[in-house]
Amino acid sequence: MGTVYQIEKKISIRKQATNSLRKIKNFIVFLLYKFRASTFVFRSETYRYFFHYYNATWKNERTVEVPIIKQLLEKEKGKRILEVGNVLQYYIPVTHDVLDKYETRDGVMSLDIVDFVPKEKYNFIVSVSTLEHVGWDEIPKEPKKLDLAIKNLKENCLAMGGTMVVTLPLGYNSYVDELLSRPSSDLGELFFLKRIGNSVWKEVRYEEVRGSKYDSPFPSSNAICISILKKES
Repeated sequence: MGTVYQIEKKISIRKQATNSLRKIKNFIVFLLYKFRASTFVFRSETYRYFFHYYNATWKNERTVEVPIIKQLLEKEKGKRILEVGNVLQYYIPVTHDVLDKYETRDGVMSLDIVDFVPKEKYNFIVSVSTLEHVGWDEIPKEPKKLDLAIKNLKENCLAMGGTMVVTLPLGYNSYVDELLSRPSSDLGELFFLKRIGNSVWKEVRYEEVRGSKYDSPFPSSNAICISILKKES
């Protein structure tokens, strides 16, 4: 019995040591990326890649999503803003409304997006890599629930003259991929960024990201769509 305990203790110590080394390695890599003067271009504007220790953003799509959305939020400052999916507050200060079905923390409305009807509509709605999970990660799987979510956001949540910006990874949800391939999308104007290096992204045409796979050849998303929909009055 004592031998089993000793073995388990040694395994536990090794795991702790491995985790500590991994954290140290991630922190060193974070610092290397953080202070590297690297930029990317989206819609003719230059942005600095976003490097944050949380979620190791240099390894995934947050490195381009956050700076783009952050700048758009700054332009909409003072207006009614809704974020669908509690993402941004892990990286930047947040004062806008946040809706997330699975979050129970303070300041977050824990409601399903298909049922949410605000008392007053929003001038700006943003969703960062969240809508691809609607219906897709639920049991039972309901891919077309995404259509209901988009319809509710446009009709019941977005004010006339308002703008909705949504980022979506390609290759994660086949229903999203099919939606983005349609000649006329319900998501407005579509723009695409492709990962061409470990932490290097480039804006490209849809044809260059068609068939992109998630987690291949790089971890997480290898291509994302940024949709911009304006609700004309």
